[in-house]
Amino acid sequence: MEKPVIVQSDRTILLEVNNPLYPEARDTLSVFAELVKSPEHIHTYRITAISLWNAAALGHTGPEIVETLRRLSRYEVPENIEREIEEFCARYGALVLEDGPAGLELVGSDPLLVEELANHPKVAPFLGDRLGGGRYAVAAGFRGHLKQALIRLGWPVEDRAGYEKGDPLDISLRSTLEDGTPFVLRAYQIEARDNYLAGGGGGVVVLPCGAGKTIVGMGVMAALECNTLILTTSVTAVRQWIRELIEKTTLSREDVGEYTGVLKEIRPVTITTYQMVSHRPRKKGIFPHFRIFDSRNWGLIVYDEVHLLPAPVFRITAEIQSRRRLGLTATLVREDGRERDVFSLIGPKRYDVPWKELERQGWIAKALCVEIRLDLTPEKRVEYAVAGPRSRYRIAAENPAKLDVLERLVERHSGDNVLIIGQYLRQLEEVRKRLRAPLITGRTPARERDRLYDDFR
Repeated sequence: MEKPVIVQSDRTILLEVNNPLYPEARDTLSVFAELVKSPEHIHTYRITAISLWNAAALGHTGPEIVETLRRLSRYEVPENIEREIEEFCARYGALVLEDGPAGLELVGSDPLLVEELANHPKVAPFLGDRLGGGRYAVAAGFRGHLKQALIRLGWPVEDRAGYEKGDPLDISLRSTLEDGTPFVLRAYQIEARDNYLAGGGGGVVVLPCGAGKTIVGMGVMAALECNTLILTTSVTAVRQWIRELIEKTTLSREDVGEYTGVLKEIRPVTITTYQMVSHRPRKKGIFPHFRIFDSRNWGLIVYDEVHLLPAPVFRITAEIQSRRRLGLTATLVREDGRERDVFSLIGPKRYDVPWKELERQGWIAKALCVEIRLDLTPEKRVEYAVAGPRSRYRIAAENPAKLDVLERLVERHSGDNVLIIGQYLRQLEEVRKRLRAPLITGRTPARERDRLYDDFR
């Protein structure tokens, strides 16, 4: 039987779908490589520095990853790939931030490496006194900036320094919900919580949609029992967090604050949106809502859907590295390519489980994915041929032929709940008119949005 994987010298990996070893290879590759595209027959993965450092943070070694690729690969693994995997994995842990006798210190396993990096103009401003033996003092306020500078040079820092406990909060998970339903964390949710806690005070939990990332976050909150700030993507998500917290923990509504355009409540647990904290009235002015980060003695900051974290929030996060940070997401891949900032400022991946495994266990609904390919009209083909890359994407995405197919699909599923997701408002507006269906966009008022979501449920 032929093996399912082909490893290429440009760090891409091809995985044959119609192979008996495909499920094993898929789950194994997800540990140290990123899925790039997944058409019918061949899936493409890419090995990156970040994907390898995340694997190293989970305890995987370079030789272990190389041996895995050798076992699954149809052909010999290119020598440069084996060398790069071992080299990148070895870099994680070579630099450590820890608490020393006089405060925060940068420590390196190789003193010569530390001296070389310390003299780099991008690093030197964030280092204090040279302590000798590959050690440098670091001012607490430069903790995040130093980690950002070093990872941009290809050297991730393992942060083992301490964290502020924050003001205490009496919170625990309920064992029974109001309707009498027993409530317990699932085994993988417990494992995700415990892996995060074992990591110290920073890190990201990766779970597929519907697997209960919010519940993992509440489990961490109950374990740490401290004032918590939660940042999420929308007012709808804010209110979902509030409902979940009141339903599944011992917190009351008076303990939980909503900090949005509608309400400005700051309480022991406060939930806000990325848009709110990164809003500024003038283009070059201050961010007035950044004050929320100092409004209470937070012991934990939760970044929901951390792959959507906007640039201004990275900036403030670099300055609050003494607070514990938990990122929750279904993917670590970002459209802006700032995975390195997530790694250095929020923390490395602490837990990941393949969605197919949770599907197999029955924890999430089975996903049946079908791709329908449509030709462009002759006129659109000409337009596409002469367009630039970004314009080509939009021309293909807005192919008018999609609308007829969409109508037939909706008719075919007339007895089901149907959710149509699109990227371009002009196209979605046309879909709305054709189907006479409600449309939710960023301009939909929160109250109307909540009503539509409730109706859909």
